[in-house]
Amino acid sequence: MALTKKKLPIGIEDFEKLRLNDFYYVDKTGMIRDLLNDWSEVSLFTRPRRFGKSLNMSMLRYFFEIGDHKALFDGLEISKETALCDKYMGKFPVISVSLKGINAPSFRIAFDMAVDTINTEARRFQYLLDSNLLTEEEKNKFRRMLHDDMEEKTLYSSLKILSELLEKHHKSKVVILIDEYDVPLAKAHENGYYDEMIFLIRNLFEQALKTNTSLQFSVLTGCMRISRESIFTGLNNVSVLSVADVEFNDFFGFTDREVKNLLEYYGLSIHYDEVKEWYDGYLFGNTEVYCPWDVICHAKKLRADSEAQPENYWINTSGNDAVRRFIRESDNNGSTKREIEKLLAGETITKEIHLELTYRDMYTSIENIWSVLFTTGYLTQRGRPDGNRFALVIPNREIHSIFATQIMDLFRENVRKDGERVNRFCEALKKGDARGVEEQFGAYLRRTISIRDTFVRKERKESFFHGILLGILGVKDSWIVSSNAESGNGYSDILIEIEEEELGIILEVKYAENGDFETACLEALNQIEDMRYDEKLLDEGIEKILKYGIACYKKRCRVVLTDSVYSE
Repeated sequence: MALTKKKLPIGIEDFEKLRLNDFYYVDKTGMIRDLLNDWSEVSLFTRPRRFGKSLNMSMLRYFFEIGDHKALFDGLEISKETALCDKYMGKFPVISVSLKGINAPSFRIAFDMAVDTINTEARRFQYLLDSNLLTEEEKNKFRRMLHDDMEEKTLYSSLKILSELLEKHHKSKVVILIDEYDVPLAKAHENGYYDEMIFLIRNLFEQALKTNTSLQFSVLTGCMRISRESIFTGLNNVSVLSVADVEFNDFFGFTDREVKNLLEYYGLSIHYDEVKEWYDGYLFGNTEVYCPWDVICHAKKLRADSEAQPENYWINTSGNDAVRRFIRESDNNGSTKREIEKLLAGETITKEIHLELTYRDMYTSIENIWSVLFTTGYLTQRGRPDGNRFALVIPNREIHSIFATQIMDLFRENVRKDGERVNRFCEALKKGDARGVEEQFGAYLRRTISIRDTFVRKERKESFFHGILLGILGVKDSWIVSSNAESGNGYSDILIEIEEEELGIILEVKYAENGDFETACLEALNQIEDMRYDEKLLDEGIEKILKYGIACYKKRCRVVLTDSVYSE
């Protein structure tokens, strides 16, 4: 009888829930050892979204928090550190808040959400109201934290006051954990109340982290490293550990060995190469890691369907605004457009990266957007940086597809704006003017960012040019355009029916290896004939059919037309 496998933890961010309910866990408890062996009063870890930040914060809470949570760590790496466990496990009151839910259209609503966040955490400590060690005045301060109509000054001082009360009651200093500290700032910037939110976060953090004698230490996480001038003014005790730093580099994301172990456990080792191609490639410090969210999601899909194809799981967890803005900003910037093409071809681009930014500055220049793409995981480093100059690459197939999607979206928008060029292309196409089709299609290729990858199969290279053609033809509402339609003995690239003119058009696209257009065009035309792609059009009663072989290489193309075919 086969043993039941552990459940895959899709979206599980609570360490206790994960450990008590038989979920698969990739052991990251070594982070606790490293944190205690070399801890700072305030440590800020910045990593892209979906790299395990929240789960690690939950792990820290259950390790340090007063109570008996030892069983949660049985058999894990930290349990081998008996001296550290005896000294630190279960010894501290822990304040743990996540700011990721503060996403509001106005500052008033955001303020209320921040109040609710503090209310929720304070309610975990209502035993303070019965404490014999607190004065009535101190208990009244605590009661004010439980009110839905909390005043501003109470909110600003809430974490500091709460830690003071907890220290007095437990006679132990306090650990403060703040997860996704920068989310409220991102949402405030998007919705026009950035200054008010900066003021709120700065006051909250300065009182809790700078002038708080009850603090043992604090850990913060986020995606972006917000400049000290914005919210850490005067806070000199912050140790920032970003994707560029080697410390703690393998505690966020899955290492290659961890992915191999996971796939082997579920009997999925045969899929290792595709998982690596799609979800590996991030370099944090000097360690290459996979995006854990993607690995877990794809493993779950594979367990249900062994033939499931890799897909983009990451794109659905965010709006990918950084890539969208970057592509649009580059539309009129020839040098940046060329740099994006190099990235898409698997090459590296060296750029000066600013690890500290304000949200107000993030999109003020193309150069700043490079930094945003790096810190948020759309680009990663190769090798060691030279000062603040980094060799950047697209990490994997998944992120490549995000860039490609945004590029094609912009291309389709631009096509719709230029109706005159579309008409010239389509008129040439239906008149059998191969030279005109070549001229107009070539103009489109020269204007758009070329999505190519020198390391992929020929069929994938062809898909970009196929997509450009569909983007142009999609504007012609009266034309029936079919992509990869079954016809004859196979699937043609593009079939077009123009009913009012009783005209059919077949387009077959080939990638011209090394610029050999003649061979590629001939291959395309022979495939149309050999596979009888005209059969579907003939069955529809189309009497005139134009057959085009289109060969493409980088930003050039060649278009050849066979003799028109008339059905009897």
